[in-house]
Amino acid sequence: MTTAPGGAAGSGLHILYIDDDAGLARLVQRTLAARGYTVEHAADGAAGLARLGKGGIALVALDHHMPGQTGLDLLPAIRALPEAPPVVYVTGSEDSRVAVAALKAGAADYVWKDLQGQFRELLAEAIGTALRAEAMRRDKERAEAEVRAARDRAELLLREVNHRVANSLALVAALARMQTTAVADPAAKAALEEMQARISAIAGIHRRLYTSQDVEAVELDAYLGSLVEELQAAMKAAGRDHAIRLSADSVQLATDKAVSVGVVVTELVTNAYKYAYPPEEEGEIRVALRRAEGRLELAVEDDGIGWAGEGKPRGTGLGSRIVRAMALNLRTVVVYAPTARGTRASLSFEA
Repeated sequence: MTTAPGGAAGSGLHILYIDDDAGLARLVQRTLAARGYTVEHAADGAAGLARLGKGGIALVALDHHMPGQTGLDLLPAIRALPEAPPVVYVTGSEDSRVAVAALKAGAADYVWKDLQGQFRELLAEAIGTALRAEAMRRDKERAEAEVRAARDRAELLLREVNHRVANSLALVAALARMQTTAVADPAAKAALEEMQARISAIAGIHRRLYTSQDVEAVELDAYLGSLVEELQAAMKAAGRDHAIRLSADSVQLATDKAVSVGVVVTELVTNAYKYAYPPEEEGEIRVALRRAEGRLELAVEDDGIGWAGEGKPRGTGLGSRIVRAMALNLRTVVVYAPTARGTRASLSFEA
């Protein structure tokens, strides 16, 4: 015996049988009643649509030949209903094109009428199969809706976390700035300024994340644009005024990688500000981001006195160690290319 969703023997589910043959409808009712279904009969399409409008129908068995129309004329109207029930198409036509047309129009299955009446048992089997498939489909839709809702909640929470992290980092950067004004030692003042720049670079990532629709990736070109503006403003306030030229392809990058890129750019640009040009000499710093063959190439260059990445670095060397560590996070190394003038530091990594 076929088991319908919700229990055995049809569980009292209501089936609407649309057919102008009242005698055949009674036979169908008896057959399906034995399977536990409650069968209602509609003699034509208008009566069938009126009954469906009241709700409570689990499935429609639809006959092909009816006065003034065919089941193929009625099927699209049934399928267009809100929460439309599945339809099993019943046809006495031996033309296979009728069954194919019914399936294309949205029927869940079809059953051939025969003179011996065996089709009623086949109809019962088709109804059970269609109801099980419909139950699975609705379960799948509910599960997908729950997954989407859970994902939306998680993204909302993650945005809130990024918002709070960005605010906290901004507070730490402000404290570092206050501490900078409170110390007199030039080396300590410079170290605090550099630390403030590093904190701001990371805070910028979190600001991008809580204002973006995608909480797993960052629009790297837009982020670098904001970062460059902040660096230029900070360095100008510190008395080092050099123009920064940014040229960046449109790129999305995972958050952890974007953090490493931001810190690398901060360190390399800060080094260029500090060491590339002699005092009172003007010069620009160029930052470029390019996509090529599935990889990204980041370069920072200037036209200053030049450094090939060898020998003892000027300053404490902390910036160089930070750049190497961030490059390691990106599974790459920083390369200092020989140039006619100035310094060019670049790294290539997977997008």
